Parts: sequence; structure tokens; C-alpha cells
Amino acid sequence: MVTGNLLIVIFILSLAALFFAILKLKIEPFLALITIAVLTALAIGMPLQDVASTVTTGFGNTLAGVGILIGLGVIFGQFLGASGAVEKIAQAVLKVFGIQRSPAGLALTGTAVSIPVFFDAAFVILSGLIRSLSSKTGISVVTFVTALGVGLIVSHNMIAPTPGPLVVAENTGAELGLFIIYGIIVAIPATLVGGYLYGMFIGKRVKHSGEIEEIIVEKADLPKKEISTALSFFMLALPIVLILANTVSQLLLPETSISSFFGFVGEKNVALLISVFAAIIFLRPYISIPNNRLYSEAINSAGIIILITGAGGAFGAVINNSGIGDHLISTMQSWSIPVLLLAFIFSQILRASLGSATVALVTTSSILGPMVAELGVSPILLGLAICAGGIGLSLPNDSGFWVVNRFGKLTVPQTLLAWTGGGFIAGVTALITVFILNLFSGILPGL
Repeated sequence: MVTGNLLIVIFILSLAALFFAILKLKIEPFLALITIAVLTALAIGMPLQDVASTVTTGFGNTLAGVGILIGLGVIFGQFLGASGAVEKIAQAVLKVFGIQRSPAGLALTGTAVSIPVFFDAAFVILSGLIRSLSSKTGISVVTFVTALGVGLIVSHNMIAPTPGPLVVAENTGAELGLFIIYGIIVAIPATLVGGYLYGMFIGKRVKHSGEIEEIIVEKADLPKKEISTALSFFMLALPIVLILANTVSQLLLPETSISSFFGFVGEKNVALLISVFAAIIFLRPYISIPNNRLYSEAINSAGIIILITGAGGAFGAVINNSGIGDHLISTMQSWSIPVLLLAFIFSQILRASLGSATVALVTTSSILGPMVAELGVSPILLGLAICAGGIGLSLPNDSGFWVVNRFGKLTVPQTLLAWTGGGFIAGVTALITVFILNLFSGILPGL
């Protein structure tokens, strides 16, 4: 197989070819991703007998994590939308934050929700608010997609007990309680700058296809009666609360019957399955659309999303198995730059090359964590810098890129400008906040 700097060249060329195929040749993203994954595997010299298995394993492993989740999430969203629950929630968000600050409200809501909830699940659950809020406020869909996506990915990477930050705290030897507190401190400005402020900026400059079109709902499809705000929030919160109960029970009551129970009902797929049946029971009285039509529309929407998400995982698997990440780490360890910046760059490049924020955080912390004493830096600050690097540069080899792309109803260029750009700015903002904390490390507890 190819080794050394030629790996980096192939990686860059594979991304360029992917963008060219999708943007210029207008090839369906699913076909483009699978094709480029195969060609990249051949270019790096992967044995022919391993090419197909690597692609299919990457596809399957990705869908093992999110395939059922996406299908259930779309059905759940269909019921929330058809019952008028999404409209009620949007009205409540507007009432609390006001029209002009509603993107900030959605961004901070995403930051809170993604602490206990898997990123893809949270985006699927909350994405129904985007169109409704945009319709009511006149603010661009692109702004709301950026606000929600960035808010979710920031806490997914910065705040334990999300798996990535949890492993980082363990590998660096950081005290978990303080690591969570400082993670929240770093996450808030990152969310507001990358999600809200940048979202407002990019939303005024990128036209979302169809955002001006008025949503026309047939009179026969309108809810039978008005749903209450309380029931609307209850249904939205149900899967989130179940997943959160799982997280809390594992932390406070490990290896007990309670944690076993919530470990089952709070598993993300089971939580959404329970929520779907709850929606069928509690929301059906408000819905005029027949069940078979609701299900068929949801399945049609979920099908292409599942295919593209799996294809993104296949491309990421090829890149991961190529050894690009290992080569980058070995090369950069010889650079003479501040350790916090080095940790950020390590994590950021692995995030871009491997397509997985969690893998980037785990890999970087496993390399730098054991050296924390000789590096002469606070374990908490080192860990936070690593986490900040995992926020941005989500590219098409990341399954999350396609979840945002499809559920946000964006084009690929719009996704790059809104989601990838906003995430990068949020990551840099988080790093700047870490450096500011470092200035006060002599007086702040634990630093």
C-alpha cells in the first residue's frame, strides 16, 4: 500500500474528485461517494480482495449506528409535523427568545440536547423546527440549520458524558467534574459565535432553495384540532429524556437493575421506537392524514438519507484504513508549536481525514494524554484543546455531513458554507477560549 506523503496527496485528490463529481457532474451523492471510495481504495494500493469488503463494512457499520435511528426519526418527525406539535414548539421558542434571537435559542437548545443525545438523533428530532421557525420569522433556513447543527456538534465534542469528551478526560487524567464545568464554559461562546452569529451572517448571503416559497397545506391535511403546547413539548422531549435517563443512571447507579432498565429503554434506537409508538397513541387524535400515507412519506424520505449516510461511512472507512491519520500524527509530532495549538491541529486534521469526531478525540488524546506531565500543561486545558479540534471541518466522509445536508434540505455547497464553515469557526472560538482560560490558570481551580 501507498505510504508517506503520497497518502496526503491521494486524500486531497479524493476529496477534490468527490466535490467535482457532485457539484460539476451532478452525480447523485450516494453514487459519487461509493465510486470515489472504491477509486481511493485502489489508488492507495489496497489489495483488490479487500476493497469491496472495506467499502461494504464501512457502509454497514455506519448504518448499524444510525440506520434504524434515521428511519424512526423521520417517522417521529412526520407525526410531530402532521399533528401541529412542531408549530406549537416554534411559537414557544419565538415567545421566549423573540423573533430576532430565535436562532440563538435554537443553537443553545441544541447545545443542551446534544449532551446526553447522539448527534444524529438530536438533529433528526429537532430538524422539524427549522422550517417552521424560518417560515414564522422570515430568517433564512440556512441560519437555523447552522445554529442547530453547530449547537449540537459543539456539546457533542466538548461536554462529557458524551463519549468523545469522556474518553479525552480519562486519557489526559483530567478531573471529570471540572472537565464538564470548563467544557460548558468553552461550549457557550463557541455555540454563539459559530452557530448564532455566523449563522446570521451566512444566512443573509446564501439563498436556500425554496425558503421563500410558502408552505401550502391542503385543508384536508390540517390537524383535526389544536394541540397543546405542553403535549407538544412532552412528545419532543420524550426520546431526549429517555436517553438522558440512561446516561444519568449509568453514572449514578452503575450495574444496578435501575441502570439496566434505563440502559434498555434509553438506548437511542429503543428510545425513538418508544417515542414513535407514543406519537401514534397520543398524536393520532390530532392528525387528519391517514397512517399509511404518513408512513410511506417518511420511508421515502428516510431511504435516500440512509443510503447517503452509509456511503459517507464507506468513504470514511477507506480513508481510515489507509493509514493517513497515523502518518499525519507522526509528521506533526516533530513540529515546534505551542502544545495546546498542536493538540487542536492534531484533532482537527484527524477529524477531517477520518470523518469521525469521536475517533479524532480518542486518537489524539491517546497519543498526547500520556505525555501531559512532560508537556507542562493542565490536563483539563489539553483535553479541551483536543475537544475543540474535533468540532469543525466536517467533510463528505463524515456521515453527519449528510444528515445535516438531507434533513436541512441544503445543497452540498450550502452545507459546506453553513455546517462545515460554522463548525470550523466554533472550533477556533473554542480554542481561543481555552487560551484565555490558560491565561488565568494560576487563579482558576483545577487549571
